[in-house]
Amino acid sequence: MAETSRPRNPNTEREGAHARVQVRVIGAALPEPLWRVVLGARLRRIRHERGERLVDTADRAGVSPQYLSEVERGLKEPSSEMIAAIARAFGLTLVDLTLGVAEYLGAPAVDAPSSSGRAAPAGPAASLRAPASGLLLAA
Repeated sequence: MAETSRPRNPNTEREGAHARVQVRVIGAALPEPLWRVVLGARLRRIRHERGERLVDTADRAGVSPQYLSEVERGLKEPSSEMIAAIARAFGLTLVDLTLGVAEYLGAPAVDAPSSSGRAAPAGPAASLRAPASGLLLAA
């Protein structure tokens, strides 16, 4: 079986112990976060705010803890049926959950201050987005 490989780019990779060097272009816009990443972060935040264990939430949703963990980490692209089942496990509707994700995706990014008062690192899980309406939807 023949292996295929992509052409090497000396600007982003170097040989030796499979090391990779990521090149960041200064001034380039960050890519828009993926729906599944924002959804997963929101699900995890809701679960943590309620003080629930992953296994308990997964059991109520009818999914395996491993699957729910992968959804929360943005590794799985769950179907609408799975999203609805997880939302019901929290006592939410599919609309409640997806509106929160849509508000996050549609709002401008604002760096969230950490508990020390300094700006938190950038990224989908580390930034807050203020909805255009000025209202922040919380589940």
